[in-house]
Amino acid sequence: MKKTTDLSTYSNSWYHPGSAVKRVVWYGVNALFFLNPLFPFSGAKVFFLKLFGAEIGTGVVIKPGVNIKYPWKLKIGDHVWIGEKVWIDNLGQVNIGDHCCLSQGAFLLCGNHDYTKTGFDLIVKDITLENGVWIGAKAIVAPGTVLHSHAVLTAGSMASGELEAYSIYGGNPAQKIRERTIG
Repeated sequence: MKKTTDLSTYSNSWYHPGSAVKRVVWYGVNALFFLNPLFPFSGAKVFFLKLFGAEIGTGVVIKPGVNIKYPWKLKIGDHVWIGEKVWIDNLGQVNIGDHCCLSQGAFLLCGNHDYTKTGFDLIVKDITLENGVWIGAKAIVAPGTVLHSHAVLTAGSMASGELEAYSIYGGNPAQKIRERTIG
């Protein structure tokens, strides 16, 4: 007889992303200043991220409609562009290098569930985007993914694992298409 999923046994009690008060206050700030499409002020967003523990470099641009789960699990380098409606669901640590671009609707996802367990256990893995990485519009970066220096994930693609430096990846699952040359 095959086992079945039993969500009544689900527990993520081991996962402690921060104090309840900190998470509730951040939820309000995120809703008012990040998700709000009528608040375009990048400098204020950088201020709030730093206030909540994010490490942020200089020249960072954050467009309206961005959703960030936990700023205290976020490190962003210099001159990074984060486009409209990007979602950084950082249950784990997200490290974004210098001169990276996250295009509109990109989704960085640090959490998933173990479908082989009856309790659908939570899995959390970090994401790293090294310097010069470009995540195309509506692309998805899965938990545990590393995009090495200047890798590109094309629009609408889904990446997991390690993407080679100076390479362009596309599709679902993302496959290497060609080398990236910068003139």
